[in-house]
Amino acid sequence: MRHAYFKNKIAIVTGAGGGIGAALVEALAEHGAIVIGTDLSADTVNAAHENVTAQALDVTNYEAVRGLVGDIKTQHGRIDFWFNNAGVGLAGEVRDLDIHDWQPVIKVNIWGVINGVQAVYPLMTEQGFGHIINTASGAGLCPRPGMVPYAASKYAVVGLSTSLREEGADLGVRVSAVCPGYIGTNIAEVTPFRKVDGKKLMESVPIKPMSPEKCAQIILRGARRNRAIIPVTKVTWLEWIMQRWMPSLVRLIARYRARKFRQYRLDPPSSE
Repeated sequence: MRHAYFKNKIAIVTGAGGGIGAALVEALAEHGAIVIGTDLSADTVNAAHENVTAQALDVTNYEAVRGLVGDIKTQHGRIDFWFNNAGVGLAGEVRDLDIHDWQPVIKVNIWGVINGVQAVYPLMTEQGFGHIINTASGAGLCPRPGMVPYAASKYAVVGLSTSLREEGADLGVRVSAVCPGYIGTNIAEVTPFRKVDGKKLMESVPIKPMSPEKCAQIILRGARRNRAIIPVTKVTWLEWIMQRWMPSLVRLIARYRARKFRQYRLDPPSSE
């Protein structure tokens, strides 16, 4: 069902080549928004809808992001929504990582968001309106042993979003953090697993993933309602509530997760 809230609005979605980003592009277009979907390659963005334009963009390149903002301002005169959705994953205990494993996660998940914010926020304050929606994670609300760099990056996105939200409120700019949870995307297929059996680990997850399409609709509903935090799945909602009201229980669950994760660790081969 179309919602007039997004009709003719200018919306940019990063990481639109698949998963949640692709679903957001489709949902926004169906609602009548004018959408610019970006990814490293424009060819991966489905621009079949007449309201969608595909654009190649490396979110870690600030000058490229700023250039895109300038181009959109020149063409459309404004930007209504900016979805900082691009992100990468990483799984493995910190003892099994090296410094190079951390770098792509920090570069894309934190700097990619910072670049988007720094490029579009001044324009939105100048306009006196606009909404920045940053994709964080359930891992940005509760501890995630086995995913420490990823969790660190997503906690950063939550902190950035909630702080900027209050800074921008009197200037007319809205900011939200999305915490999806377990969504049926290909992130498990492209996520690096360091010294852990990723296939068996994912098979052990006891819940079914939500579809990206349903996730996108929940995100857009949260954006319409101007939610500061938009938890998507029921599990993420529950974790968020427990973290606020039962932190000791959250720590116990996290310790259990650490032990469960360790069951799938690939020990170094014996030297014998």
